[in-house]
Amino acid sequence: MSGFEGIIGHHNVVELLTVEATNPTHAYLFVGPSSVGKAAVARRFAALLLCGDDAQCRRRVLADVHPDLMSVEPDGRTALGVERARETVARAVLTPVEADHKVFLFEEAGAMNEEAANALLKTLEEPTASTIFILIAESEDDLPSTVSSRSRTILFGRVSEDEIVAALVERGIADDQARRAAIAAGGRPGLALLLATRPEVAAFRTAWLSVPSRLTSQPGDAIRLAEAMVAAADPLLAGLAERQERELASADDEGRDVRVIKDRHERDRRRAAAALHLSGLEILATWYRDAAVASFGGPVRNRDVPGTDLAGIGARDAVARARRVMLTTDSLEVNQRPELAFSALFSELGASA
Repeated sequence: MSGFEGIIGHHNVVELLTVEATNPTHAYLFVGPSSVGKAAVARRFAALLLCGDDAQCRRRVLADVHPDLMSVEPDGRTALGVERARETVARAVLTPVEADHKVFLFEEAGAMNEEAANALLKTLEEPTASTIFILIAESEDDLPSTVSSRSRTILFGRVSEDEIVAALVERGIADDQARRAAIAAGGRPGLALLLATRPEVAAFRTAWLSVPSRLTSQPGDAIRLAEAMVAAADPLLAGLAERQERELASADDEGRDVRVIKDRHERDRRRAAAALHLSGLEILATWYRDAAVASFGGPVRNRDVPGTDLAGIGARDAVARARRVMLTTDSLEVNQRPELAFSALFSELGASA
């Protein structure tokens, strides 16, 4: 749709926001898994609110140089603190410079601490007519209920593998590579775009599919395997590092605050690594799913895995292990170190092998 070109999937959300732009509310909360495209949609929504059909104006919003768009980032590498919130409150009462509205975009609203939320609360309760907030988080629970309850929640889900493949092919990626990137991304278009040009994506998938054959009952082996699976994501993050280096070089030339950009880059890298770790677990879970299905003669997802490998485990055990794998995603989502979460998982799976 006009204004949302380049967005992969999320058709219902785009349709809804196109209608919302004609009569917006004062605050939106975009929630969903990391790397599914929430920030990309949010920025295009902001451009629609500020610019309408003005293409040149929209380009300025997307480049973060429009005077009525305020991107609110955490202080340093972690929390979005009270000082940042107070700055936002002070600017929220100002008159827009060019547009009919001012838009405050919190791409990492989940990093907001309670003190910051309290500072922002009165502005959310009694907003000026020209002020719109767009908050982005993975879950409503990432924010105090006083904030989330005063925002219109927009839910983002994962995007189908076929949609992601089609979008990557349209961008010039070979079909096989697009399929590998889509599988590794696990329904996250942002991650798929990051992986699309990385030849290492095939090795990443192969590494996770090899885990069942590498399990033993020895705790030391579980630790070493966990370290190897964490390291499997590193080559795929190289593309992000290259892009960040280019941005830093450009920022230095333009006199922008390099320290702030470096802090944002570190947060971006942590999120990308976390998304890859979750995708790895999901790939491993598909192995056990295939083992269960294969025992009944059904079609498997990972057709390159030898049937003899899948035949070594019964359906009931396979389902139980797939569930155990997916439980580990909960550990990662509460910020347990991946090395610890993986080693506990591999030790338990190895003991029952």
